[in-house]
Amino acid sequence: MLALRKTRAGFGLDLQEVPPAHPPGPGEVVVQVEAAGICGSDVHAYEWTGGYEFMVPKLPLTMGHEFAGRIVQSGTGSGWREGARIAVVPFIPCGTCPNCRANDSRNCTRREGIGLTRDGGFAPRVRIPARCCVALPENVDSEIGALAEPLGVGCEAVLTAEVGLGDTVLVLGPGTIGQAIALMARFAGASRVLVAGRADAPRFEVLRQLGFNELIDVAEAPLQDQVMAATGGRPVDVVLEATGVPASLNEGMAVLKKGGTIVAAGIHAAPLTLPLTDFVRNRHQLRATHGAARSTWDRVMALLARDPEGFRPIVTHRLPLSRGIEGFELARQRAAGKVMLTP
Repeated sequence: MLALRKTRAGFGLDLQEVPPAHPPGPGEVVVQVEAAGICGSDVHAYEWTGGYEFMVPKLPLTMGHEFAGRIVQSGTGSGWREGARIAVVPFIPCGTCPNCRANDSRNCTRREGIGLTRDGGFAPRVRIPARCCVALPENVDSEIGALAEPLGVGCEAVLTAEVGLGDTVLVLGPGTIGQAIALMARFAGASRVLVAGRADAPRFEVLRQLGFNELIDVAEAPLQDQVMAATGGRPVDVVLEATGVPASLNEGMAVLKKGGTIVAAGIHAAPLTLPLTDFVRNRHQLRATHGAARSTWDRVMALLARDPEGFRPIVTHRLPLSRGIEGFELARQRAAGKVMLTP
């Protein structure tokens, strides 16, 4: 079968013929992948930017961690029937580290990542632990189901920020995670959601289709000037960052109210230089978010079931797996929103 694989440390991916997925062992299933999204972290691994060296001992492997499909083989004790439609939670806790033993598996110190440290969804079929499966609501197709992972990341960021009713929220970064954060902030009751990017016309258009019109292009004027003009000089209540650019955190803090919360959700290849005196005097709260708790996945599935078509604009390009490299280049050049591959 054809698979899109990371075969070596360095730039690029390879389309390769690989053997079919092995039959499932106890507690495992084989999933027929029906839709798999290209994530920003996939693009970083494709470009081989800093922060992905952990993959080296596991190479070569099939990438892809945002995917959905149906179970075609079910191992003993899996608890899933063949034909079940599912999305996939891509992280596998070890079950034995101190955090796992303390019922804190989200903070597992030895977890595996489907599509990052073991074969993932950029292939027609993949074998995964059954516990990674989440049932799709009947009215949610696999394309929308494949959005559950990035939507979960966005939802977790908003929960981490404790966005509340009436808040003015600034989202830094208009990509899929930024879009997910904006949506989840709106669901959380934010009265205003501003989204900032740099010369990101295609992704700004997605945001407009999702109902967001307070869009800030920092290529036109400094972020602080535009935010203050939009708010009448009032700092925002919450800032959520999804850029992967450390300096954007400093820019966000410049428009954040005293005692306000800023959450970093991006993966950064460089360190942050933080003006600590201002940070302390303003009592800013800097928090980090990564991935999503299983309870957050449940929240996302409920939202998807309520209005699946409301999330459809996030997907801007649909390509067969055989054109996967083209999809990565579209994402890399910021010429697309979410690129969805179909094996």
